[in-house]
Amino acid sequence: MRRPHPSLVLATLAVIGFTPLAAEPYTVAATTVTEWKAVYGTVEARDRVPARARLGGTLVELSVVEGDAVTAGQELAWIADDKLDFQLQVIAARREAASAQLANAEADLKRGEDLLAQGVTTTQRVEALQTQVDVLKGQIAALDAEAEVITQQAREGVVLAPVAGRVLDVPVTKGAVVMPGEVVAVVGGGGTFLRIAVPERHAGALEAGDTILLSDADGDRAGTLARVYPLIEGGRVVADVEVAGLSDSFVGARLLVRLPVDERQALLVPQASIVTRSGLDFVGLKTSNGVALRSIVPGAVHQIDGAAMVEVISGLVAGDLVLPATEVASELAHD
Repeated sequence: MRRPHPSLVLATLAVIGFTPLAAEPYTVAATTVTEWKAVYGTVEARDRVPARARLGGTLVELSVVEGDAVTAGQELAWIADDKLDFQLQVIAARREAASAQLANAEADLKRGEDLLAQGVTTTQRVEALQTQVDVLKGQIAALDAEAEVITQQAREGVVLAPVAGRVLDVPVTKGAVVMPGEVVAVVGGGGTFLRIAVPERHAGALEAGDTILLSDADGDRAGTLARVYPLIEGGRVVADVEVAGLSDSFVGARLLVRLPVDERQALLVPQASIVTRSGLDFVGLKTSNGVALRSIVPGAVHQIDGAAMVEVISGLVAGDLVLPATEVASELAHD
């Protein structure tokens, strides 16, 4: 039998998929792999706080729309009540009248004190004049306090952001009439997390602190299962997943999440040692007769210590010696 030239064998193996992986053969053994369950998670704001109107009136200014980023205490809207201006005008007029009465009472008191010094009037009369002055001063102070209360009510027409975050909803429009306690805007703050709903048959496999795999526009990354809620609704368990750097641009967006729900034993081989020929997959085995190509049925790909390993559903048994591509090429070249 004519031997093929070694260079021809190496070229053929490169074409069919052999890639040098390692200098040492790989012994097939049962390996513990994690069974993952794919579900969709929803991006949720940690805190959804409504910014409510403290004053009833007309919404004369609205400075935010859905999606705006706000800081705590930022002005979102302004509500005006025209009745407060009229009440302030009434109080101002009453205060002006009381001030005029006070000026007259103080003048009477001054004359009474002068007459008392001359012995013309009595002490009782002077004390009555002093009481009248004190009463008018008290009335003016009460009017000032009442005006301050109404002024404070007018200041409460400014609607402030309760927390720093992003505006999720603005259910009112400029010019609308709002009542005290009505929601003007809903602000999502405190960061974001993923909320997932898992079938109840997997509830026992969920535990706080488990690593969760997340797939989004930024690629695959890991998260942590932060909380598993004890209430099951509609046959599903609700849980929260903490993910660092999760964007709050689209609250309510759905992202693919994979959860660890079980562990099992599997036979794995390096992905680079698999040969594909005519739609069939093979690996090179070291046997007593040299190198043999064994047909296999591959399964899922697992990342083990940073290396891509393929699960073998059938075709291998524990203890088989899978050769690196370079050694397979060398053995075939000498056949």
